[in-house]
Amino acid sequence: MSNCIFCKIVAGEIPAHKVGESERAIAFLDLHPIRPGHTLVIPKVHAPNFQDLAPEDYQAVMALTQQVAKQIEQKLQPKRVGMMTIGWDVPHTHVHVVPMQEPGDITSKVLLEKRCGEPTTQELAGLARLLTL
Repeated sequence: MSNCIFCKIVAGEIPAHKVGESERAIAFLDLHPIRPGHTLVIPKVHAPNFQDLAPEDYQAVMALTQQVAKQIEQKLQPKRVGMMTIGWDVPHTHVHVVPMQEPGDITSKVLLEKRCGEPTTQELAGLARLLTL
């Protein structure tokens, strides 16, 4: 979809701090994270709703989500790693993978309203290097 920001990231038209990629999915750091290391995993095909993905694309997103979660767990050592799919902010299927320090870190309210700020490009680049699969 030509005006979808995530499709533009997939096409290389917009830069992103990538931490992982497969043939059908890509993972990159969220620009407005709940906690440092908050990563988005998206299919390379445009689909507003995860339930509409072809099984191969869904499985690719979930496989990359699991790899990212393991990397976050190993490198950042949060108390938990959570994931959520809500899709209100960008109508392209995406999974939020969040290093959690407390139970309320990953709720739809937090995802939509209470981000931890805007990390600098240098901070994002450092985290991307740390978390790259």
